[in-house]
Amino acid sequence: MSGFLNSLLFGIYPYIALAVLILGSIIRYDREPYTWRSGSSQLLRRKQLMWGSVLFHLGVLFIFAGHLVGLLTPIVIFDTLGISHSAKQTLAVVAGGIAGVMAIIGATLLVHRRLFDPRVRASSSTTDTLIIILLWVQLFLGLSTIPTSLAHLDGHEMVKFMNWAQGIFTFNPEAASYVAEAPLVFKLHLFLGLTILLLFPFTRLVHMLSAPVRYLWRPGYQVVRQRNGSSVNRAPAE
Repeated sequence: MSGFLNSLLFGIYPYIALAVLILGSIIRYDREPYTWRSGSSQLLRRKQLMWGSVLFHLGVLFIFAGHLVGLLTPIVIFDTLGISHSAKQTLAVVAGGIAGVMAIIGATLLVHRRLFDPRVRASSSTTDTLIIILLWVQLFLGLSTIPTSLAHLDGHEMVKFMNWAQGIFTFNPEAASYVAEAPLVFKLHLFLGLTILLLFPFTRLVHMLSAPVRYLWRPGYQVVRQRNGSSVNRAPAE
């Protein structure tokens, strides 16, 4: 890959993807709040949906947390804690591999359900289908990096990606150079990940940003039936 293309894809494109992710999500929430949901077809093939959804979401949550901590934690912190690059690489391969297998099994069930059930397919938008397929491909690419990672258990390759990710967030103009010599499968994984971030505001994935934390402190309601048979909701006295 030429130096210019590498700089474009891994030095400039990340900022485009992050800008669209942030601004696009804000604009969608402001202008189309009623589309800020995941949508539902849960009445159709519920068992397959349940297994696929649970495996996919659990796997992706573990993968996301692992990537967030693994890539953005300054190397000096791992060194201070006495965690070697080799140990970190081994943990990433084992834990990431297990989570990745869970997620791709779940994604496979969801893709099969969406593509091969006529009723689910009819109720799905093009973006719904596109994003789950892209996520499946991204999971496949992630699992495909494991053989290469096993061949570099010294952690040297992982340090490159840590320097790249941290360089992007610290506006280091040399960030792209850290992954210039990375294997192609890693570059494809990075590029597709950035593309998913770019598409994020325009898909049902936005529901990931909405955690129902307000229910933790919202007062409960009591249904009181009146003599005329009607009912009213009353908040409990505090």
